[in-house]
Formats: sequence, structure tokens, C-alpha cells
Amino acid sequence: MSATFGHFINGEHVAGESGRLHDVFNPTTGEVQAKVSLATQSEMSKAVDAAEKAFPAWSAMNPQRRARVMFKFKELVEKDMDNLAKLLSSEHGKILPDSRGDVQRGLEVIEFACGIPHLQKGEYTESAGPDIDVYSMRQPLGVCAGITPFNFPAMIPMWMFGVAIACGNTFIVKPSEKDPSVPLRLAELMMEAGAPAGVLNVVNGDKDAVDAIIDEPRIKAISFVGSSDIAQYIYSNGAAKGKRVQAFGGAKNHMVILPDADMENVVNQILGSAYGSAGERCMATPVAVPVGDDTADKLISMLKPKVESLRIGPSLSEDSDLGPLVSAAHRDRVASYIQMAIDEGQELVVDGRDFSLQGYENGFFMGGTLLDHAKPEHKSYQDEIFGPVLQIARAKNFEEATALPSQHQYGNGVAIFTRSGAAARDFVAKVNVGMVGVNVPIPVPVSYHTFGGWKRSGFGDTNQYGTEGVKFWTKIKTVTQRWPDDIQGSEFVIPTMG
Repeated sequence: MSATFGHFINGEHVAGESGRLHDVFNPTTGEVQAKVSLATQSEMSKAVDAAEKAFPAWSAMNPQRRARVMFKFKELVEKDMDNLAKLLSSEHGKILPDSRGDVQRGLEVIEFACGIPHLQKGEYTESAGPDIDVYSMRQPLGVCAGITPFNFPAMIPMWMFGVAIACGNTFIVKPSEKDPSVPLRLAELMMEAGAPAGVLNVVNGDKDAVDAIIDEPRIKAISFVGSSDIAQYIYSNGAAKGKRVQAFGGAKNHMVILPDADMENVVNQILGSAYGSAGERCMATPVAVPVGDDTADKLISMLKPKVESLRIGPSLSEDSDLGPLVSAAHRDRVASYIQMAIDEGQELVVDGRDFSLQGYENGFFMGGTLLDHAKPEHKSYQDEIFGPVLQIARAKNFEEATALPSQHQYGNGVAIFTRSGAAARDFVAKVNVGMVGVNVPIPVPVSYHTFGGWKRSGFGDTNQYGTEGVKFWTKIKTVTQRWPDDIQGSEFVIPTMG
């Protein structure tokens, strides 16, 4: 055991005070490699104190200077890419190429945030009434917070704090206690980039820290990514306390495969989207929906040998297809869902539960699993499994295939693979899901659009990053002004359309 992680508050690392510690595992070996301190409400208050103190000067800084800090931060993260990827892989378990992708997708939002001088501009109307001009401005909220999940410890914090800080807010990240190293390192790099102390703070913790964020009246907005039950809890309780909240939950993304699709391309795409990062992605593809039995049978015959031959290796591997899961408890949970699916009547085509990597027998590994004949009434189909498991849910026709993702409790992402533009257009218009891919298996929008699911995949009215992110992290102020020559003698007339 090489380290005990505390927090990053007011520009420096501070030791934890609570005495409560959480194990940080190496998923490849199964060994505890560090411990992380779990914060008290008092420690959260200290972070809020620092953020509140930093806010007036940071928010008053002109947006071009804030953008220069973001440009420098982007440069520093790029230089530190290999180190960040190794930290990430060693705690999460995803292989190095996936970890670099994790960092890179976060950096793309930082790139977007570098355009904040333009993005934060308001609107102006001259002569809205007699000698009256009207203009608006977007102002930062104050101290804001992000509660982030274990599966993307670089990308999702940067999705949140990148736009929030660029807008002039100060920020507190509460990362997952499973993999705290990368958010702490990102905070160091933000200070090195020129952000004043207190602008970005990291407070490690569990539910106590989450509740401290919800209860702290000086925190004006919360962004969350995690499970749907916790998303609903944070949204409901945060909103009840007058906070602005966006909370993104679970997913059960479907890939609809029409008979005319290029099956070789489908198989290659679904391998990466279903099994990459060991399936621990909210935008993974855990359900394939082939239309017609012939399509399903062809898909399975081509997919089965490829799933069986997936290369599974240590998290620091460069050439594996996937690494271990994040923890033994999570691996066991995934295995329990596989057994549940079998008990519900699904056909086990490939079983990855007994996989063991030679030399790393205590690691949290699991091979790829493939199940056929999933039904809407099956609990294993209804729930998010979050592992290297693909379920086949056969559909008789296009309408039934569209109904499956539309009627599911989650509505994060969906994809359709077809050569028919008419079918794709119809599907995009009708499917009840927030993000749609057409011949794209993981439809995560680029940084200058916006990310957000529907139904139990998203609580709140505003999505993450893009211009929606700028709206979320700012409040709009509208000014109606007049400067008549004779203020004493002039009569004020409210501007109307008449």
C-alpha cells in the first residue's frame, strides 16, 4: 500500500480528518494499493469556504483571461496524458488506449470551453422602445459542484468543471472513492495552468459528502452522473433546497439491426461498443435488436467466435481488447445478472464468468458473455448490468424493434444499423431516446453539441457541455435601460408591440 489520498482544497493537498478510509484497489491484481479519506461535512465546508473566497475575483476576470487558463490547462493535460492514463488504468481497470480516450474526450470539452468569450456573450436590442435599449448577460452562479462516477474519472469531471469554471464559477468535484487519483491530478494541473487557489477543489467521500453538497446552501448548482436511483435522490433533494441540478442516471442502450445492414460491420462495431472498457460505460451497447430470426441467427453465428476470442489482459496493456472490472463486488454483481438471465430463460451462447488470467488470478476479470432471447419482461433486460455482457432481444419487425428502446425505463442512447435512409429517418423521428446513432454504435455527441438522456437516464431540463452546459452554469440577467436628455421631465413608456 503506497498512498493515502486526502483532498485538494484551496490549491493544495490536505490530509483527511475523518479517520474513515476507503480501499483503492488495483483491479488487475486484486490488491489494495492505496486508501482514500472520506470527508466530513466540516471538510466539505472548508472546500466551500475556499471556493466562495475565490469566486469574486475569478468571476470578475474578463472571459478572455479565463480562456487563457483553459488553453494552458489543455496543454498541460496533453503533456501529462501518459501519466494520467496509467493512473486511470491502475485504479479503474480499463486498458491504456481506453484510458487515453477517457482523457481525450474530456479535453474536447476543455477545447470547447476555451471559446467562452464568445459563448458567454449576451444579446442586445437597440430602441426596443422610445430611447430604450434592452440587453442580456450571462453571469456565473457562484460555487458549484460535480459528483462523478468511477467509470470515467477524467472525462466526466472535465465535462463538468471545464464549462463551469470557464463561465466564472468556482468548483468542487466529489469523485468516486474507487479511483480518486486522476481528479486530484487534474486539480493540480488546473492550478499550474494559472487558476487561483480555490477555483477547483476535490473532496473525496461517500454518501456523507454527497449529502453535504446537497445541504450546503452556498453551493448553487450540482451536476451528477451515476446510477438512476442516486440521480433521482440528488435531483429531488437538491431541487427541493433551491439548487440548480442536472443528474444523469443509468442506461440500457439498444442497437437495432435491420436485415439490410452490413453484418460484418455490425459485428465489428458491436464488439467494441458492448465489450470495450469491460462494458462499464453508460453509452455501451448491452442490447442488440436484430429484426427477424434470419438476421439474429446470422448475427450470433458471426459474433460468437469473436466474443470467445476477445483478448483480455492487464489494465496497463496496450494491445488487449478489455481489462478487469473495477472491483470484486462489481464483478460478482455482473455474474449474478448473467445467472438471472439464464434463470429467466435466456440462452447462454458464450459464458465469460469463469475467465481467469494467468499470473493475475486474483484480478477482477471476466470474459465476454453473449445471451440470446432476452424479453422485455426479464429483469436482467430491464436493469443496467454494466459489464461485458451482450443480450440479444429479437424483434419481428421494424415497429417492434423501435418499441423496445422507446418503452424501456432508460433512454440514454440507441443506434440503428441499416442501408435504408428512409428507415433510419423514420427511426430517428420516432424513437423515445435522447441520443441516437445511425450506423454509429456509441452516439456520444461531440463537445460543441450536448450530452443527455431521457426518462430515467436523465433528471433535470439541461444537458451537459456544449451551449446547454453554458446555460446550466450561468444565470441570465436582462437589463432595460434608457438615457434621456432630461431624466426629470421625461415620461417612461413601457415598450410594447403596439
